Amino acid sequence: MGDVYTHGHHESVLRSHSWRTAENSAGYLLGELRPGMSLLDVGCGPGTITLDLAERVAPGRVVGLDSAADIVDRAEQLRHGRGIGNASFCVGDVYRLVIADSSFDVVHAHQVLQHLREPVAALEEMRRVLRSDGLLAVRDSDYAAKFWVPRDERLDRWMELYHQVTRANGAEADAGRFLPGWVRSAGFSQLRVSSSTWTFADVDTCRWWGELWADRTQLSSFATQAVGYGLSDPDELASIADAWREWSVDPGAMIVIVGVEVLARK
Repeated sequence: MGDVYTHGHHESVLRSHSWRTAENSAGYLLGELRPGMSLLDVGCGPGTITLDLAERVAPGRVVGLDSAADIVDRAEQLRHGRGIGNASFCVGDVYRLVIADSSFDVVHAHQVLQHLREPVAALEEMRRVLRSDGLLAVRDSDYAAKFWVPRDERLDRWMELYHQVTRANGAEADAGRFLPGWVRSAGFSQLRVSSSTWTFADVDTCRWWGELWADRTQLSSFATQAVGYGLSDPDELASIADAWREWSVDPGAMIVIVGVEVLARK
């Protein structure tokens, strides 16, 4: 059985992915980038981070790779709209990159390894395409480390259910805590490990995040899988979605999403 992407590409998922920038999602990497570097972005999604990175390494070559052809098309449309000429996008398989050995100065992957059955194998392939002394940059969230207020049993159930679905997919929702070990197992020895958060604590951002997850709970692939695996039902998902919407308008609402990031040399 191959990898199953827990989130899928429903509009509610892309709403979140399109919000991501190099500044809010790859800040740990930015100080390492120089003009002229070549960079591969694995699991690039709609391309927002990729294109930000391309601007920072221009005129260096940047390639964004994703397994979903429609998402690659969306990223290419964004590239055209932003007029960035040193980036391109393609469909590919992280386990079998159609790329020669030692091709890139930097390989970047954001929120990718948590969805894979074989994260170490993917990292080994990323290492293969890095040049000598090339730089790996990976960041993944740790779902169990997330916290929010106010408390709600329905949101506790969402957390439990998310872990159940990802386990059924053979993936690791708490990837952040395992990231350094995976990177070492893939053959990297010089690691710099750090962490950062996305924190939503004001009216506008909490409303955005809560509505986003209410929709994802009922409309994304997560919902289809939760029901299909016999882990939940539409009534429970509707109740969890209601909890997200109620949380989103609570004046005391806050949520902190923890990410672990690793820089490693080949």
